[in-house]
Amino acid sequence: MRLLLNVIWLVFGGLLMALGYALAGVLCCVLVVTIPFGIASFRMAAYTLWPFGRTIVDRPGAGAGSAVGNVVWILVAGWWLALGHVVTGIAQCLTVVGIPLGVGNLKLVPVSLTPLGKAIVDVDDRTAFAPRR
Repeated sequence: MRLLLNVIWLVFGGLLMALGYALAGVLCCVLVVTIPFGIASFRMAAYTLWPFGRTIVDRPGAGAGSAVGNVVWILVAGWWLALGHVVTGIAQCLTVVGIPLGVGNLKLVPVSLTPLGKAIVDVDDRTAFAPRR
């Protein structure tokens, strides 16, 4: 089922969204200071290509640098991206066939808003970044 949803997702907008994130990543990598944002954009592009069967987890050890970077990201690009995903997700949920795609779009909101300090893992590997006790 994940494969089918990912193929439908790829055809109906996932490829274009991933290309947009990749272009943003290339632009961010032009300046040395914005390279972390470029890497986060490439990570989001990969997640946007194939979102079903993967999830977002907090990366251990992401400290104050990630928090400050996320605040800058939210002010510059994050809220635009999140708003785009919310509007697109709601529009897709208006049709019965588009509900899984809309849910997938809404699943992209957290990582588009705060990409630094996050890791994208397979649903089966969620515990890979869990704190050890």
